[in-house]
This record gives sequence, structure tokens and C-alpha cells, in this order.
Amino acid sequence: MDRNFLSVGCALCFATCSLATVARAAEPTSPVFEDVAAVNLQPVDDTVLASQSGKGVAGDIISGLVVNLLSQWSLPNGTTAVAQGALSIVTNALNQVSVQVSSSAAVVGPNSSAGNGANPNASATGGQNTSVNGVSQITQVAGNGNTGTNQAVIDFNPSTGSLSGGTYNNETGAFASNANGSVKAGITFGNGGVSITLQTPAGLATQTIMPGASQQAGTIAQLLQIAGNNQQVANALQLNLQTQQMSASMLRQLGVLQALQNTVRR
Repeated sequence: MDRNFLSVGCALCFATCSLATVARAAEPTSPVFEDVAAVNLQPVDDTVLASQSGKGVAGDIISGLVVNLLSQWSLPNGTTAVAQGALSIVTNALNQVSVQVSSSAAVVGPNSSAGNGANPNASATGGQNTSVNGVSQITQVAGNGNTGTNQAVIDFNPSTGSLSGGTYNNETGAFASNANGSVKAGITFGNGGVSITLQTPAGLATQTIMPGASQQAGTIAQLLQIAGNNQQVANALQLNLQTQQMSASMLRQLGVLQALQNTVRR
């Protein structure tokens, strides 16, 4: 699992950044396109690119990471569905890797006689079929008085305390639902990835982290589909990455390895 998550971090994170999208029903917006100056490009054949090897930025390597995920859905009748999880991968001075996970899910309510706000005549679909390399945030809303937020924060070189703190129950999955099964919350760690899903009569909220493959970068995806009224939904993800300087001997070893690999390919 540690290798897969480290590959996600290396593929996606080269600086501190924060991504957030907020959608409110009945507030349409128009896309804005900015002119981009022409750039002279030199085409490179795929066979040339296939033999190239990447190198760490300034000789740094990822030595630890913590991922925190939280998804919450509040319906107008007071029902709330929550799923959250955390993953910690830390490498010590002896290059020993410690992996911990934590997961929890809960559905509470309703606490009022108000309806759940679902609209059977509205639909929000299609976003779950989108495939993106890197980070994607998709919000689909059909209804009035809704608020949906996707937020992803990636912190490169956080404080040591942010990696060593926290408590973990080492549960790789958690699930909850209301009495009739109309509201569900779940989180699963598996196959090197993490998946959170909230299902309600008024829509769907998901967060997914998938590891990279030989021909594809890792993926962080956040999706909101709201088909109802007066829904309050949020996806939040925080990724803390810590780096350490590579030693001169390790740099030489990597250089020799890459030279041998390129020699064999040719």
C-alpha cells in the first residue's frame, strides 16, 4: 500500500496548493476563457519518451504522508450522513515504513418532521463516468437552496507534528445507514486506494484516491450529485507530504540504475 500511495503523491504534488469548488443552486455561472500566448513546441516521438526516466525535484524524495478525508451530507429533516478516514505513511531514519489507517461512518437523525428534500423529477448523473489523471472536482446540482463544496488541500513539506499526530483505529472500512437504508455512508481502504461514498434520496457524494499505473498518473477525484432542495453537502480532503534530501550515495545509485536501464532499452 505504501508504494501505491507514494506514487500518487509524487505524481500530483510538487508544491503547496489548495483546490476548492463551491456550487449553489439557482446561481448559474458562465465559463470564462483566457487567451493563452502561442508557444513553440517541438514534437517528440513516443519511443523517445518511453525511454526517459524521471528525477526527484532538487534531489528530494517523499518520506512520509498523511491523507485525511471527510464527506458530510445534511438533509432538511435533520438527517446527517458522515464518513471519514485517515491514512498515515511515515518513513524513519532507517528507511522503515510505518502505515496506519483509520475509518468511521455514521448516519444520525432525522430530528424533525420536515421532508428529506429529494426531488423525484430532478436528476444529476454522468459525473461518475468521468476519467481524469490528477485531481478532479465535479459538482452536479438540480434543485433549489442547495450548497455543495469540494475542497482538496495539498501541503508539501508540512510540520513534523502533522505527520506524527492523530489516532488510528486500523479499521480498513466502515459503513452505516438509517433504519430503512435510504441514507448510507461508507469508506473503504483497498488496492492501494481509498473510496468514500454517501448515498441519500437526494443524491450522491464520493471521494476517491486511486494509485498510479505504468501508463497513468494517480487520481484524486471528488464528486457531488445533488437532485433535491435545501441540501448541504461537503467533500474535504487534506494531503500532507513530507520530503527529505537524498544522500549523495543514493543519487549516485539511482544514476547508475537509470544508465543501465537506458542501455538495456537501446
